[in-house]
Amino acid sequence: MSGEDACEDGYEGYEDFDRLALDRSGQAEAFDAIGDRLDDAFPHKEGQMVAGRWLAETLPPGSRVLDVGCGTGVPTARQLTDAGHTVVGIDISQGMLKLARDNVPEATFHHVDIVDLRVGGRYGPGGPLELGPFDGVTANFSLLLLPRPEIPYALRTLHAVLRPGGLLTLGMVEADIDDFPIPFLGHSVRVSGYLRDELRQVVRDAGFEITGEDSYSYAPASTDVPPEIQLFLNCRRRA
Repeated sequence: MSGEDACEDGYEGYEDFDRLALDRSGQAEAFDAIGDRLDDAFPHKEGQMVAGRWLAETLPPGSRVLDVGCGTGVPTARQLTDAGHTVVGIDISQGMLKLARDNVPEATFHHVDIVDLRVGGRYGPGGPLELGPFDGVTANFSLLLLPRPEIPYALRTLHAVLRPGGLLTLGMVEADIDDFPIPFLGHSVRVSGYLRDELRQVVRDAGFEITGEDSYSYAPASTDVPPEIQLFLNCRRRA
């Protein structure tokens, strides 16, 4: 798709997504090394479970769902698969993907960066290995690993792989930061976030209607990660 076509489809500037800073090798290496300690550090995932239940119960039976930044596959891919949906997970960490395949063998997992899902991208609409379209998408704490300038493009990408009226659950941490390095289970990862009013606006600007919202105060079972406010938005793609 050309930049001109992207603008005609309402994705002004969308073509710039693949020109942004996309070196996530350090992020992937950190999660490769963390491995199954991720679930040990975050043993209680009430917010994710509630969001996953809404998605599983609201979607028609047997829907196709994309799990963006699937991690270990627990709890979300497992939850959706158990509910009878077809799950396709993507992650940039090969270590996370191995765990996800072991934890949820009924699902399909791919080593794919979200930028490759953009319109015309290798795995996106019109691409040679197109994974979609999908009836639902879940992205729990994956977009916060992007620099802020990339997050609106990422949301537009998720909009593009969803069928009209499709559902999105988005999990983020409330924080006014951009590409900020934090210690995480003995490694350094870079994270971004918004305060909730700005997050709502960014999501709406990407073409979604917000149908529900939850927030949770969460203290990971780790001494090097401070308590956080987790935000979960239930969204529907506008046509």
